[in-house]
Amino acid sequence: MDLDTIICGDNATVMATWPDACIDLVVTSPPYDDLRKYGGHSWDFPAVARELARILKPGGVIVWVVGDATVDGSESLTSMKQAIHFREVCGLNVHDTMIYASDKPPTNSNRYENQWEFCFVFSQGKPTRWNPILETCLRIGHLTGKYYRKNGDIKDAHNPGKTTGDKVRGNIWWYATGRVGDDRGLHPAMMPELMAQDMIRTWSNPGDVVLDPFAGSGTTLKLAKEHGRRWIGIEVNPAYVEICWKRVAQGVLPLVPNMAIAVTTHSKEAT
Repeated sequence: MDLDTIICGDNATVMATWPDACIDLVVTSPPYDDLRKYGGHSWDFPAVARELARILKPGGVIVWVVGDATVDGSESLTSMKQAIHFREVCGLNVHDTMIYASDKPPTNSNRYENQWEFCFVFSQGKPTRWNPILETCLRIGHLTGKYYRKNGDIKDAHNPGKTTGDKVRGNIWWYATGRVGDDRGLHPAMMPELMAQDMIRTWSNPGDVVLDPFAGSGTTLKLAKEHGRRWIGIEVNPAYVEICWKRVAQGVLPLVPNMAIAVTTHSKEAT
């Protein structure tokens, strides 16, 4: 299996040729609910899910960024069905259900504007990589408070103590959408670079193998390379493969500023 490359082909077919347990981290956003055609190509969700579960290493993680279409006045719940499939059929843990939120242009409808997508974090057992992103704690001081037991009794909070200046970021992450400059318009649904960076740094270490089986414009691949990971992309559309190679070849460039909070990262391997 070649590393640091982009393969043009059907992702399930390509992955079927790979050995078991060869990938540390998957960061991807698959096409969902036919909201965009991406050149008219289709994909086989059960086959992709099966192969991803097979090639994921013990302790490895899949970050699955997905949302739902609204059809005949009802949300499809495709994203939830996929999460249940990964757990019930593929045997992966739903380690976290994160939210990717952003400010998006308004639309005319009879519901509140949708500002988010799911970032499901599936894991093969307990994740072996955990490099939490820290942010400034707004409530510095002594921890006090109560909690309710199952029978309704009120108890004092466990382990009262003094909070420090930093805390682990919550699981709702805000990012500005789109790109400025030469990358704008390369792909109809580009992943924010800072989100790819944050996921890669959180769930992998330098030297780990990062896969995006829906490589698109190559954001995951570019950020994996910039942060010292090995990387593989699969993309069925030849025009997008060319875009991926161009973006990966750009080298290490400054990220475009966005709405994410400035943070620091403490790196460690989970035990």
